[in-house]
Amino acid sequence: MKKSAFNKVDCEDFITRIEQLTPETKALWGKMNVSKMLAHCNVTYEFLYDDIHPKPNPIMKLILKLFVKKLVVSDKAYRPNNPTAPQFIITDEKEFENEKTRLINYIRKTQELGETYFNGKESHSFGVLNTTEWNNMFIKHLDHHFKQFGV
Repeated sequence: MKKSAFNKVDCEDFITRIEQLTPETKALWGKMNVSKMLAHCNVTYEFLYDDIHPKPNPIMKLILKLFVKKLVVSDKAYRPNNPTAPQFIITDEKEFENEKTRLINYIRKTQELGETYFNGKESHSFGVLNTTEWNNMFIKHLDHHFKQFGV
């Protein structure tokens, strides 16, 4: 059965996986350390809740909708070493516990807001998404990176 970003049990499962990480956990692939990975995962939620990232201009948004949206919101898993969008590249060092706490809080906030809140909500980059698309975006991104770090 597919996991849901809006199901409390599924979210607690993701949090359990986060709790298995340590500052020394090594990636099985890719260039990020574990703290940067957590910060990278937080970007998805920052777009939604924190309004700290500029919105793409209309031409870029059209390109994202036409060429990237399907990859991001479909239920097809990401492959290891996929290219990363510039906004998601973390270049500075991050503090593990801070990023871990932020991600856990975002996961819980999303679950508590629930499906109804997200159905028809506009994405920063892809326009209006339905609940399934939001769920796929949240779940497969987290799952991809947790697998990257062996949890």
